Amino acid sequence: MANLDYPHYEVVLIDDCSTDETLAMMYRLKQQWASRLALNIVALPVNQGKANALNQGFKVAQGDYLVAIDADSLLAPDAVAQLITTLQENPNYGAVTGKPVVRNRTSLLGRLQLLEYVAVIDLIKKAQSYLTGSITTVSGVLVAFRREALTAVGGWNPAVMTEDIDITWRMYRHHWQVAYEPQAICWILVPERFHGLLKQRQRWARGGLEVLLTNWRGLFSAPLGQRWLLLESIVSNVWAVLTAFGMLVYVFQLAFLHSLSLDGNLLVLMFSLNGIQFTLGFLASQGTAQLAGPELLLVPIYVLYYWLINLASCLMAIGSYLVNPQRSGTWRSPDRGL
Repeated sequence: MANLDYPHYEVVLIDDCSTDETLAMMYRLKQQWASRLALNIVALPVNQGKANALNQGFKVAQGDYLVAIDADSLLAPDAVAQLITTLQENPNYGAVTGKPVVRNRTSLLGRLQLLEYVAVIDLIKKAQSYLTGSITTVSGVLVAFRREALTAVGGWNPAVMTEDIDITWRMYRHHWQVAYEPQAICWILVPERFHGLLKQRQRWARGGLEVLLTNWRGLFSAPLGQRWLLLESIVSNVWAVLTAFGMLVYVFQLAFLHSLSLDGNLLVLMFSLNGIQFTLGFLASQGTAQLAGPELLLVPIYVLYYWLINLASCLMAIGSYLVNPQRSGTWRSPDRGL
């Protein structure tokens, strides 16, 4: 935070009643950096989740613009300047999100997620921005808000699992636009254990489902671009259910008919399109993400990983919503690397 290339800013550290040495470390940092940073600490007496913590920080922050980041976010020096410039140049923008890049790459899961962030998440946001003028969600690891817009939507919603998806669509409902600024780079840590990754993706999938069910009326009344985003979410959930049924049919075929037929042309087409997609994403992010050529050799493994992890998380999210639709917005942080 002290190395940001931005003329004047304050830092608000929020401790959500942690059980380790986080709060003590915050006070040491405040004393250590007193000569260089305007640093405030918000110590919460009860853990009530990220959304509530952000709301408490919002009450303390003084600026007309607010940048929300996670504890593991490491910002490029010009990241805040890029976000604020975009907000200042576009008065209809209520929020602008940056580009997360994975920095823990010592395991296979870490490197697979590196590919995902630069060749899937980044390209999806760019495509959504270009085709619809909107994006499905800001990235909670790095997003800048206009205070006026944040006040208009009432801050973050503590009742949902994914506060970043929820606040994106509440911005839309209050007629604010939300944008993606890929020049604002944020280095992040990702889960490197399969269980932690699956829990994270299930939470993401559930958050998307909650927002879809909350905003379903937008299919008929929202601007066209936002309707397409909602339709995309519906297709994703329907795909998961139909794919599960399809896999059961294959198991039935194999067990009782002793035959299994796969469309080779479809498989070749899928892998070819994925190869093109990952090559484009790799070339677009090679400099900023510090990518090496051998990372592309993981693409065939990634296609299978991405398909399975998203299928499982989507089905688990649908099941958890049917069992407990009123689940609280608090959750335990996933692992952040080995």
